[in-house]
Amino acid sequence: MTTSSWAVVRQLRDRNAVLYLTGVVVSGFGTSALWLVSGVWVKDLTGSDGLAALCTAALWAPTLLGPALGTLADRVRRRPLVILTNLALALLLLPLLTVGSPASVWLLFAVLVLYGAAGVVEDTATSALVVTAVDPALFGDFNGLRMTAREGMKLVAPLTGAALYTAYGGPGVALLDACTFVLAAGLCALLRVREERPERVRGGWRRQTAEGVRLLWAHQDLRPLVRAGGVTMCLASLGSSLNYAVVAALGHSPAYTGVLYAVQGVGSVGVGLVAGPALRRLGERRFAAYGIALTGVAVAGRAVPCDTALLACGLAGGLGLPCVLIAAHTAVQRAIPAAALGRATATADTLMFAPNVLGLAVGAALVELVDHRLLLPVLGGALLATAGSLAQRSASRTAARSPSDANPA
Repeated sequence: MTTSSWAVVRQLRDRNAVLYLTGVVVSGFGTSALWLVSGVWVKDLTGSDGLAALCTAALWAPTLLGPALGTLADRVRRRPLVILTNLALALLLLPLLTVGSPASVWLLFAVLVLYGAAGVVEDTATSALVVTAVDPALFGDFNGLRMTAREGMKLVAPLTGAALYTAYGGPGVALLDACTFVLAAGLCALLRVREERPERVRGGWRRQTAEGVRLLWAHQDLRPLVRAGGVTMCLASLGSSLNYAVVAALGHSPAYTGVLYAVQGVGSVGVGLVAGPALRRLGERRFAAYGIALTGVAVAGRAVPCDTALLACGLAGGLGLPCVLIAAHTAVQRAIPAAALGRATATADTLMFAPNVLGLAVGAALVELVDHRLLLPVLGGALLATAGSLAQRSASRTAARSPSDANPA
């Protein structure tokens, strides 16, 4: 049995790990379906590519408040917080059952923003929660499996969501997503985790939030990795804002983006399964740099007007983009004390995903003004430059170590 296979088996023998990963699969299925359908929904109601692209921006916008939202995960016990957040998400989706005309599109955007805020709290709390139940040596393997479970939903959720949307419209997909959150809350309730009540900290919310930011940004190993993740997500999101234009140029309907996301999911499943061994062999920075470089090639290649090239680039993007996220989350979990992990994780997510919001918003404007065949190669080249910079930092750090660092004896 290979090292990768043995690590996966160890994780899947653990009751808590299985319950948690099943919850990720269930809620991720609904989220992936709504993510795709919200853009198609708005496109069909308004006819605007720009507004359709802004749906994803609305989902990511609350990451701007990540450090403050993440502080909540360090002030209360995390398992009850995850359960209540999932139930709140289920209730939040019910107003979408009334959206059926261009005049009600504002309600869809409002729900998406609140959905994104609740998602920040849930992701932060669960990332901190699993640290108490997973062997630190297997953080990379677990984060890879979590990415596989979440991104693997792109194999089925977008296509299922598109089919459900065709048959029942957007409200049908919203109802499905609400049901998945109720089920995820039930699975979380079955977790066996002993949590102590967090100690009260003087200075209140603002002081705790600032401490989480300081812990992360002052760490010399985490800062370059998180910064590269932010640049990568910004550039990749600029590219993803052009998806509807790329698909339209090939003569397909907006729903064809579901096929592209499904192919991307195949790549994400694959990289998640090998992330643990790859991190142990390469280290966080080199693993992230190789993934960013592959993402750059994938983004630039989508300028080629060919279905085969588009699908190949979707697969390559699925393989490459998760690498920097897995590497950054693993590094944060290993370096930050558990009591501050919620704040630090949320801060890292903000620094990586807030640029994603900027990229989506700018991309939504650019798609109306500039030919996507000119923009995609530029974005791909910028990603390759980011990968080169991170790899160079990794090489410099390795070269700076003295012989005694390598052999203290």
